[in-house]
This record gives sequence, structure tokens and C-alpha cells, in this order.
Amino acid sequence: MSDRSIVDNVSFALAAGSITALVGASGSGKTTTALALLGEQPPGGIVSGEVRVDGPVGYLPQQPSAALNPVRRIGGVLREIARLHVPRNQVRHRVLEALRQAQLPDGDQLLRRYPHQLSGGQQQRVVLAHELIGRPKVLIADEPTTGQDALIRAGLIDELRAVADQGIAILLLTHDLELAGRLADQVLVMDNGRIVGTELPSPPPHQPATYEAAGPTVLDVRRLTAGHRRVETLHEVSLTIHAGESLAVVGPSGSGKTTLARCIAGLHPHRGGELLLSTTRLSPLVRRRTREQLARIQYVHQDARASFNEYVAVVDQVARTAERLRGRTDARRRALDALAQLGVPEATASRLPAALSGGELQRAALVRALMAEPDLLVCDEITSGLDTVAQAESIAVLRKLQDRTGCALVVITHDFTVVAALARQVAVLAAGRIVERGATATVLAEPAHPVTRALVAASTLEDALDPAG
Repeated sequence: MSDRSIVDNVSFALAAGSITALVGASGSGKTTTALALLGEQPPGGIVSGEVRVDGPVGYLPQQPSAALNPVRRIGGVLREIARLHVPRNQVRHRVLEALRQAQLPDGDQLLRRYPHQLSGGQQQRVVLAHELIGRPKVLIADEPTTGQDALIRAGLIDELRAVADQGIAILLLTHDLELAGRLADQVLVMDNGRIVGTELPSPPPHQPATYEAAGPTVLDVRRLTAGHRRVETLHEVSLTIHAGESLAVVGPSGSGKTTLARCIAGLHPHRGGELLLSTTRLSPLVRRRTREQLARIQYVHQDARASFNEYVAVVDQVARTAERLRGRTDARRRALDALAQLGVPEATASRLPAALSGGELQRAALVRALMAEPDLLVCDEITSGLDTVAQAESIAVLRKLQDRTGCALVVITHDFTVVAALARQVAVLAAGRIVERGATATVLAEPAHPVTRALVAASTLEDALDPAG
């Protein structure tokens, strides 16, 4: 293993009841610092120095699915955790209290579900409840607003402040500079493993999306209905997506956005309706689609880490897409070049996924999908784990892709900055139904449906909502 320092000579103190934001680019050492505070380290890593803490430490991972057991119901796990801390007759009260603190008031319904039946935002809040059950002295929150809609994000800001008001010290690892500015009592800026400042950097400006008129139909979604077990999460959703079109799908957490994206990709079978790729009806199951159909529709997962094989080098997994679906013989070199353009150099890309940051893996997942040269790219919260610079780079890559190939783009997102910068059209989902659709500038400036108005009002990104750019 290389003897390079991932984190070097980092020192800071966390006061009870305070919130400290640790910010920096992807790969700057934020997560490594947090894990070191928990006594963990990368494989083969050496940690020196001293950590002192007055009580238990809770940790919210960047990818909530990593902390959830896929074969156990939410309620069983929460009750098991609670029994470690309180007498049996107080278990239910402590579980429901933690769920309310984590902005999950419908706790009784969630207790019967499995993790895969929750949206990414709901998974994140369930993991927060895991930690709050133990009433920690220190809470390390690694990108806690990743995958959250504006309403839940605003509520989580209030809740983290309420947690701090109970005397809990919070270390907030985040790319969200606006979040850090609103919440943090102290800011620490990391770069190349060192603390280099205590003032928030300015985010790069985004230019509003400007695309020419869309081309022929790529995908026709007709009266799509889907769900989990007896619960329907999509109700007769219809969409037409054209070549060159960029459509943002927004809505509250749990509204069905990811279910829609996964149905399009064949990863979640729909119960009713149909999907037409150009004029060909698509099977609901990805394994029954042809190689050509698989190449033409590519899906970038919200949980990038879970989408990679932990035992195979990242670059080899990225290259395999072009080799298998497009028969490319130069796939590895093309993969390395594309990864380097997004800030993932060959030395990093040649490692196993565990050695890369969440943001680096998200960029690698995007490159992997682009290697298939798709007609339709479905991106599920692909910028949520990226710092502002990497986010701007990814948006620029997607714009160039559309300019060069006429590829259609469906973006699942909670970030109105991404909506304004990337999408020409926006569709709003609520309770599994499309309640509003139109030109991005119009919908954001003059939202018609109450859900859209609430989401726009909860967003503090005023520049993103300005149709003039």
C-alpha cells in the first residue's frame, strides 16, 4: 500500500451542543477523519494521534443502505437497538420517539416495512433514528441531506439543531455549503487531508439549461402502475420522453420517483401499463431485455457504492459496460480517459471501491453508464454526493453528452439548482401521481400545484428558481 497520507495532522474540538461542519471536495478526507474518530480505518491504513470523547458516539453513514439489513423489517431492528438501552416496557416509546425526532411521524407504518420498500430519504431518516435511540453525546452526520427533498431537508435542519440543543455535539460532513452556513457554529475546510481554513468557499455559478427542441420519441410511459407487496407507489403515470430532452422528476421523499426510474430501467417490475422504447414494447424485467435495449437505457443508481462489486477494481467495472454492451476493445483506455475528465485519476480508478469516496464512486457510476452510449440516461440523485465543483463538472458532462449524441436524460433529484441547470422540462410527483409538468422556468417561477409550491417555498436556492438565470 502507498505511504501517502489520506488525513494529515488534523486537530479540532467539538463542544457539547455545538455543530461543526467539515467541508471539502470529494476525496479530501472528510469521511476518513470521521471514521478515525470512531476507531476505524481504511484497509492497511495506520492511524496515529488521540481522540477523547465523553460518552457514546453515533454515526450516520453517507449511504444509509450500508447500515440497514435488507432481510429484516425496520421495526425489528429498531426494537433490538432500543432493548440495549432501555427496559422492555419502554422499548416502543423509545422507538417511536426516535422516529419522530428523525422526521418520521408515521412510525407505525414504517415499522412493518423492509429497507427496499423505503425511498432513499426515508432510509436516511431511519438510520438517524437508529442512532438517536442510544442518545449519543456526539453525532457524526455524513452528508445527512443526501437524497432529501426540500421539505424534509428543512425539517432535518431544524431537527439537527434540536438535537444539538439537547447537549449533543454534532460533526457535520457535507458538500452542501448552504446547509453548513445555516447550521454550523464552526466550519472546518479540508483539502488533501488537511484543515486549510474556517470560512465557507463560494460555490461555482450554474448556468440555466438551454436546449433546442426535442427530437423523436425515445420512451413512451403509458399508465404505469407499480408498488411493493400490497402498497402501490405509482398510479397510472404517463410520460413521453424525446431525443435530446432533459426531464427532471421532483417530489417529496417517498412520492415514487425512484420507483419510476427503476421501472424504466427494468429493475422494478410494473404491475400495469406499458413502456415503449421507440415503438418496441419493453419487458418489465431487465433480464428479459435484449442487449441492445440494455445499452439504449442506462440507469445510474442513487447508492453508487452499492452498485459496484467490492472485489473488482473500479476501472474494470466501468470498462466492462462498453465491452459487454457495445463490444468495445479499447474500453479500458476510454474508461480511464473519461474518469480522469471527472477528477478520478488512473491511480484512484485502479483501486477497489472501498478505497474511493462516495463522490468519486458517483462520478465513476456516471462514466460507466455513459460508456454504453445510451439513447436514454436515467440518473437517480447522481449529484447528491458531490461537492459543488464536482457537481458542476458532472452537469457539464451531461450537457456535452446531449449536445454530441442527442441522448435523452431523466434526472431524479431534490436539488432545484440541478433542475434549473440541467432540465428543460420538470415533472412533479406526489403520492405516486404526476401532479404538474411543464417548462422548468415556468414551473419553478409559477408553481401551480400545492406540492410544487411547498417544495419551491422550502428551497432556499433562490438563484436556481430564477428563470432568468
